[in-house]
Amino acid sequence: MSQRIMITNSIIENNELLLSTDSQIEIADISATGQMLVDSDQLSFIYIVDREGGYQYISIPVGMWSIIQKGLQSAMDTYLAANGSKLKLEGFREEMEYLIANITGNSNYGEEMVAKVEQVFATPSA
Repeated sequence: MSQRIMITNSIIENNELLLSTDSQIEIADISATGQMLVDSDQLSFIYIVDREGGYQYISIPVGMWSIIQKGLQSAMDTYLAANGSKLKLEGFREEMEYLIANITGNSNYGEEMVAKVEQVFATPSA
């Protein structure tokens, strides 16, 4: 069974998007996979990290999305931060952009997920 790491804070610092957690994890024990999922029931994006013995899911709840949107718009690198260390989440921007494009207007993700994604990640019309 995969353990979830809940993101509890998101900030932009030194032109980097930092996603932090209160979980006692050792960054050195995990590696980025560049893969993401969607948890429509929990209104979360999930970044998958590899750890000896299996995968762990980094759960990014709706409350963090507005800062993530700012990071995406500025093409910032994204990092998981915990216990004074950080791990670059490879492919984060590309995966997020792909998922946002797929969720927008797609009722398969559930009305609430679609509405929240469209609300937070809506691109201004030109």
